[in-house]
Amino acid sequence: MRVGALLAAALLAGCASAGDPPGGPPDHDPPRVLSAAPDSGAVLQRPPSDFEIVFDEVVSERIAAPRSDLSGAVILSPDTGLSRVSWHRNRLTVRPHGGFKPGRIYRIELLPVITDLRQNRMKEGRLIVFSTGPAIPAASLHGAIVDWAGGRAGASALIEAVLLPDSLPYRSLADSTGSFTLPQVPAGHYLVYGTIDQDGNRLRGAREAFDTVRVVLTDTAAVEFFAFVHDTTGPRIRTADLVDSITVRLTFDRPLDPSLTLDTTMIQVIPTTDSTRRLRVLLVATPAGLDSLRAREAAAREAADTTRQRRPPPSPAAAAPLPPVTAPPAPGAPGAPARPPVPRDSTPAGRMLARRPAPTDARLIRLAEALAPDSRYVIVVDGARSLSGVTGAARAQLNVPRPRRETPARGRRTPADTARPAADSTRAPRDTTRSTRDTTHLRP
Repeated sequence: MRVGALLAAALLAGCASAGDPPGGPPDHDPPRVLSAAPDSGAVLQRPPSDFEIVFDEVVSERIAAPRSDLSGAVILSPDTGLSRVSWHRNRLTVRPHGGFKPGRIYRIELLPVITDLRQNRMKEGRLIVFSTGPAIPAASLHGAIVDWAGGRAGASALIEAVLLPDSLPYRSLADSTGSFTLPQVPAGHYLVYGTIDQDGNRLRGAREAFDTVRVVLTDTAAVEFFAFVHDTTGPRIRTADLVDSITVRLTFDRPLDPSLTLDTTMIQVIPTTDSTRRLRVLLVATPAGLDSLRAREAAAREAADTTRQRRPPPSPAAAAPLPPVTAPPAPGAPGAPARPPVPRDSTPAGRMLARRPAPTDARLIRLAEALAPDSRYVIVVDGARSLSGVTGAARAQLNVPRPRRETPARGRRTPADTARPAADSTRAPRDTTRSTRDTTHLRP
């Protein structure tokens, strides 16, 4: 009887497990939302104790995201702290920090990161907006964000619209192209933050790139964010590299403000052997600016070159001329094949970067005289400004190497070796079987 009771208990435990019984067709359908309470558009007289989302099947406690914590599946706004998300097999309950408050508009954004027990992932998210007093608003805030220093779209960036003066933050995430939309938020004055959330914790870190915009929202408003790291110290020179005998590349520890043009008087090149001497600086440019200048100089030299001679006319005794060869039409001429269009990034982030290209951390300086080989110089830049508007003085040391002497490859004869007489190949080879010392007279 005891053995039978144990078998019955084991069968009951198997029937109560979360998985399906063996057999039957495999399940490839992702979980779907059956209901939400409160439902979207509801206007409540009393704040609820919590918010509940019910699915059509049991969902996993781990989400398909870099941070597998279930709290990353929901964005609750406004909430001044981290929301609490609880798992109950086929439903989730959400509660803000400090509970729901009366007289507010709440937005709950369910991200498409929920999976079932077979790792089938939701195909699209869902937005639920309800009120604990006022009417549901229709105002909308949209825009785009770029990682300005990185020159790319701010994918999955954190967007925070802080309603003033109550400091109620409404949050959302940008998509893979850096675009975002915050629909159905209250009208009013907002301080909007756009943050490149590198660690994915949905908090604005001290060393994370961000940008801010003030907006007065009545019906709809569009904002743009050029996010960069906000610093409190001036730029410093990381490296000073020799490009050629008169050109030096300075690489700073952060991008410089592109609106500031470094003047030649802001840079000093001082030999270490004579601290009273200053090398004259002719030009300070970005890498793109120097490339453009070199292209113009090359075109000017090509136009000024008068040493090219025309080919002499053919002699009368030459053979009969060959039939003319029809040259292909020049690009753009009538009958010429059309060039394939250059693909352009038509997303809002792409248009933003086309209008304001990414700043660079490098500057190239051109000197009036060549740098001496096997010497050292101190370079001082006074007035370099970061993207945050902080200026300062930066120093670096430049080491000009000694010219390398070419060594001949092994097996090749140098010009000095060719003066030596060649070995006599007619002499008989040396007999190496006889010892140089006769030891036959020695006794054992």
